[in-house]
Amino acid sequence: MSALPLQAVTARPARPAPRPAPAVRPATLADVPDMEKFVAPFVASGDLLPRSNYDLCRHIREWVVARAEDGSLVAIASLKIYSRELAEVAGLAVRDDYQGVGLGRALVGALLAEARALGLSEVFGLTRKPAFFFRLGFQPAEKAQFPLKVWADCARCPRQSCCDEVAVALRLTPT
Repeated sequence: MSALPLQAVTARPARPAPRPAPAVRPATLADVPDMEKFVAPFVASGDLLPRSNYDLCRHIREWVVARAEDGSLVAIASLKIYSRELAEVAGLAVRDDYQGVGLGRALVGALLAEARALGLSEVFGLTRKPAFFFRLGFQPAEKAQFPLKVWADCARCPRQSCCDEVAVALRLTPT
């Protein structure tokens, strides 16, 4: 058995140091232009529904964002309220180079804290990544449980006839 040359063993590319997760904060109107640009690739891939400037401005209080040290937007999410009992985690997106540092968990955590503060009893989401939500305590659900969502968004979705999203839901306990 021959030994590998030392260079072959030590020539691995260095892994970048893990990034700390930026702080999550409520979105402001000043964030809207960057939010529009940020969602564009996620809309193109079919992971998010389109959001117009008008829609983002009108619903800015639903959104949370995170920015990197250089000021660039790296993550967004919203809490869409449907009734006194029900809201949806929507528009959740984390830039590729910030995935795996707990930022998605922090975004959802901020939205769940808001949902609890409002007295909501259930939060749901439609996702192509249900395992992420299951790790946060969400359970599988049926889309039919959320007719307001289906009426509000699914009817205008380009994937409505071939939807591959999974419904997840979390019952909230009062704090």
